[in-house]
Amino acid sequence: MIEPTSPTQIPAFRLIWISRLCAVVATTGMVVILGYQIYDIARSVHGMSIVDASFLLGLLGLAQFVPYALLSPVSGVVADRFDRRRVALMATILDFAIALALAIATFSDTSSLTLLFALAAAHGAARVFLGPSLGALVPNLVPERLLPRAVALSSTAWQFGALAGPTVAGLLYGGADWMPYALSTSLLVVSCTALFSIGPVPQALSDRETHPIRQFIEGYRFLRGHRFLLGCVTLDLFAVLMGGATALLPVFARDILHVGPEGLGLMRAMPGAGAAVVAFILSWRPIEREVGTKMLLGVAAYGAATVGFGLSTNFFLSLACLAALGAADMISVFIRSALQQLSTPDEMRGRVGAISGLFISASNELGEMQSGVAAALLHSAVAAVVFGGAGAIVVTLVWAVIFPELRNARTFAPQTREKEQVA
Repeated sequence: MIEPTSPTQIPAFRLIWISRLCAVVATTGMVVILGYQIYDIARSVHGMSIVDASFLLGLLGLAQFVPYALLSPVSGVVADRFDRRRVALMATILDFAIALALAIATFSDTSSLTLLFALAAAHGAARVFLGPSLGALVPNLVPERLLPRAVALSSTAWQFGALAGPTVAGLLYGGADWMPYALSTSLLVVSCTALFSIGPVPQALSDRETHPIRQFIEGYRFLRGHRFLLGCVTLDLFAVLMGGATALLPVFARDILHVGPEGLGLMRAMPGAGAAVVAFILSWRPIEREVGTKMLLGVAAYGAATVGFGLSTNFFLSLACLAALGAADMISVFIRSALQQLSTPDEMRGRVGAISGLFISASNELGEMQSGVAAALLHSAVAAVVFGGAGAIVVTLVWAVIFPELRNARTFAPQTREKEQVA
């Protein structure tokens, strides 16, 4: 039997890649339009001010984060105890139902703030099960020597999806407000079909005799025992928590840059465009040296690009800053994801993935909440974005001091072989 030289030579990995791409296009487009609808309804139907409507965008992030936080202990254990393919399939089916409900409500003109927030929370619940199960499934299919390339290729699917989803959704919304959700519904059918076609995948199941809460605590202990990995995850948490500019994009699109939903789609896609370029480069030539320093520089550049976006009053300059923001963030995502998969035993990947996913969700959704609150307190969306970007740079400097392992890490290898036992 010929050994594969690339993850793309493995049929099951190709199906996962297709499933991820379709799901990301569907859900990122869906969430962008959901945010624009909430902001537009708040402004046009309820007559809210820009500041009050911006605060609702922060609450949208919170609505998605709360179910994620509550269900993370369950989702990680489920991914380790049960068939990860089936768990991912059920989560994708839930997202399909959400997209269908949004399409019907928008087509029939029955959308309301209550309904939109409820469906956003349901999407948060679906995502908490999809991330750990799908992420932990890849190492079951790909040899360890090909895993960094598989991680980069998976990130490429995510970033290309994050590029296409908002762009297409914004353009479709300009034609008919229900069409983005109809597209999401169709793409999620394709995603479900690809997952179903993979078939059973061998995996090391965790001990079913141990209580689920105890198993989740073991995942936390494992992460705590790897200071480099802990530093990576928490750096991403606090940096993105401060620099969550994307939540306020509807404000910039509607009331600052005056480019409407079509412009919003392009703006929301630009971080994905920048990240997709970097992900493609990394899938061809992965980072191998000075990984810690490069991650720190990437996060600092992310903060600087956020500041640039907040200060920009030119639409095209704003797009460039958003693309730079995504490119810088992709470096951190690649390093963190590769380390996490390479350093975690298979029977614990679901739990560690759930914890990492919780941190990432906290940084994204709570970052959106922070942006909305900051915009309300500072009475300015621009000030909120600039403040957040500067905060991300400060966090990077602090983490470089309190986690010297980040500065000193030269390659992946020394980090992936430390402390195999649970601390």
